[in-house]
Amino acid sequence: MALESLGKALNAALKKLARAGSVDEVLIKEVVRDIQRALIMSDVNVKLVLDLTKKIQKRALEEKPPAGVSRREHIIKIVYEELTNFLGKEAKPIEIKEKPTILLTVGIQGSGKTTTVAKLARYFQKRGYKVGLVCSDTWRPGAYHQLKQLVEPYSIEVFGDPNEKDAVRLAKEGVEYFKHKGVDIIIVDSAGRHKEEKSLIEEMKQISDAINPHEVILVIDGTIGQQAYSQALAFKEATPIGSIIVTKLDGSAKGGGALSAVVATGAPIKFIGVGERIDDLEPFDPKRFVSRLLGLGDIQGLLEKFEELSKAQELKEEDLEKFMRGKFNLKDMYAQLEAMSKMGPLKQILQMIPGLGYSLPDDVVRVSEQRLRKFKVIMDSMTEEELEHPEIINYSRIKRIARGSGTTVKDVKELLEQYNQMKKFFKSMNKRSLNRMMKRLGMGGFGI
Repeated sequence: MALESLGKALNAALKKLARAGSVDEVLIKEVVRDIQRALIMSDVNVKLVLDLTKKIQKRALEEKPPAGVSRREHIIKIVYEELTNFLGKEAKPIEIKEKPTILLTVGIQGSGKTTTVAKLARYFQKRGYKVGLVCSDTWRPGAYHQLKQLVEPYSIEVFGDPNEKDAVRLAKEGVEYFKHKGVDIIIVDSAGRHKEEKSLIEEMKQISDAINPHEVILVIDGTIGQQAYSQALAFKEATPIGSIIVTKLDGSAKGGGALSAVVATGAPIKFIGVGERIDDLEPFDPKRFVSRLLGLGDIQGLLEKFEELSKAQELKEEDLEKFMRGKFNLKDMYAQLEAMSKMGPLKQILQMIPGLGYSLPDDVVRVSEQRLRKFKVIMDSMTEEELEHPEIINYSRIKRIARGSGTTVKDVKELLEQYNQMKKFFKSMNKRSLNRMMKRLGMGGFGI
């Protein structure tokens, strides 16, 4: 069960509470069983699941809701609190205290370490830091060229020498090189190891002694599930300044198992990889993560993404407000979807909106970059009047647009259907909940 499936299962369990005529012991136990099933299907350790759900059930049956809070709302709060505690309570960011801050990454081969190094560099670059990367991976052919290729579009420099066989020497020389260049952060990418924690830890110690990093980061593959425990534990025992990034959580059937296994060691998870794009790396905040997982949204995360786009002048507040009210035409739709696609997959973005993510039909959000490109070509063949008033597009216009864009009648109809579905969905949203959401986004609201 991927994390999205886990989220849907947990969300479905909570919806039982919302739909029930009354909340009694039978219903509470049924909801707890659903939560148990969802977590076990996501490869979370059975003992941990039983301990967690026992706490949820005990509190749900015994605690009295505070004044003004319904029993349903109180139980949802209990589930949220216990899941958050289960995954580590507080966010623990990587601190950039001095210039340059040196970060060393280690990981088992195939964990996605090199890609994660590129993502981490991009994450810090977007926050105004000048980053230099050192490739000291002398084991894997092509590691240097892969890293260079990943960050080249963002003008992030990589130091390395594919012909050098001494990883420690490469690391030292790379760090010295970037110190002279005056960068803010130096990230050293070490060689991956073949499922052997001892040799990984040994190389980490050798390179660490040579470059004296401020923080050592272990990259763990989220698809290994509960096996993440032994890697995280060995790492935690070997370094007092360690942090962990869990990768490949976007489609992993074992993502919940990997996260819970790492948390069980007491090692701090600082980032999670949630997609293949270079921007798909998120700071791990248990509160925000659980909130999204339960379908309760992540307004803070959404605001941060909007802020990034606003700084790049790719998303205007008035355009977004028009979109959210369902008062947009084809030209508006394309502009907003294109802007949102730069924030990440549309489904991930919409899951940040409270109560919205898991209620959206898949047809509404299945807008891939490939389809967006096709939609743009189709819209390039439309007149200004058609773009601003899509309702005038009849069958003869559809045939003309298809011929002009080199697409099919079916493709043009698909674009129009997508537009109508999105417009209908946003118009049908509960105005009060939309109003609250827009106010939290600093966008005024409907005045009701």
